[in-house]
Amino acid sequence: MTNTSLAKLLMFVVLMSSFSCIGPSDKKELKLAHGLPVDHPVHQAMEFMAQRTAELSEGKLIIEVYPAEQLGSEQQCVELLQIGSLAITKVSAAVMESFTDAYKVFGLPYIFKSKEHSFKIMDGPIGKDLLLSTKDKWIRGLTYYDAGSRSFYTKSKPINHPDDLAGMKIRVMRSITAVEMTKALGGSPTPISWGELYTALQSGVVDGAENNPPSLYTSRHYEVCKFYSLDEHTIIPDVLVFSQIIWDKLSPQEQEWIQQAADESAVLQRKLWAESEKKSLEEVQKAGVKVNYPDKAPFIEKVQPLLESYRDNELIYSYIKRIQAVE
Repeated sequence: MTNTSLAKLLMFVVLMSSFSCIGPSDKKELKLAHGLPVDHPVHQAMEFMAQRTAELSEGKLIIEVYPAEQLGSEQQCVELLQIGSLAITKVSAAVMESFTDAYKVFGLPYIFKSKEHSFKIMDGPIGKDLLLSTKDKWIRGLTYYDAGSRSFYTKSKPINHPDDLAGMKIRVMRSITAVEMTKALGGSPTPISWGELYTALQSGVVDGAENNPPSLYTSRHYEVCKFYSLDEHTIIPDVLVFSQIIWDKLSPQEQEWIQQAADESAVLQRKLWAESEKKSLEEVQKAGVKVNYPDKAPFIEKVQPLLESYRDNELIYSYIKRIQAVE
């Protein structure tokens, strides 16, 4: 047995109690695991969700939260969720692309007209359709958490125009749409794991990366990259997901409690995220990062062929047209 297999087996044993009845009153206990630190807005929202679930159920339904990869990486948590050994986790919408093409729409550049427009999509029928689109993969979306807008941060110069990306190696997520977007804008996309990125920036393996303000700040990438160009090319949310296997074992009332608590936690998380973004921008500027706000029009024009390239993909293009039709 390999070390990886052994680790998964051990986690499976630990998590077998992820959905269990405890005590004479038949309280049910669910486990929620994720990879973020305890001061992150998403973790704080999850703690609030656990509290609200306990309140709504009058203590009949308990959610235990395990942060900071205590029960495995993001990928491992998703795998455990699929087999019913973990109840809840958080995953980037970009990662959900590997389960259904529909989620690729979140990774398309400038698909949303504004942050408010993105919330209208996520909170409406389109967002609900996407949350339920992976039920056949045993993953049920509950709600979306704000993960801000992604923009370019670089070492040697600001990005004021797509032409500035020519010849630059930009770290991107392991996402097809992220790679396609960076190519469309003229850069050279380089997928690198998040944990290896600081060293890659220092050593010159890449010339920059793209992410939201809190990620730039908490990763300390601002120590290497002194230019942050807020072109806001994508708005890719996090998704709070639930094991469909465990969901099907809950009563309708229990499902209602969890969904209500999740919805309320999303409202709080957006507030906490906005505060975190503001603080992060202030802190990186104090550390010497020059923040610029490029004209988005040339960027939007540059990626139009990318959006049109999905015309032959009936599923994705239907979502593109539905999103564009929402005012």
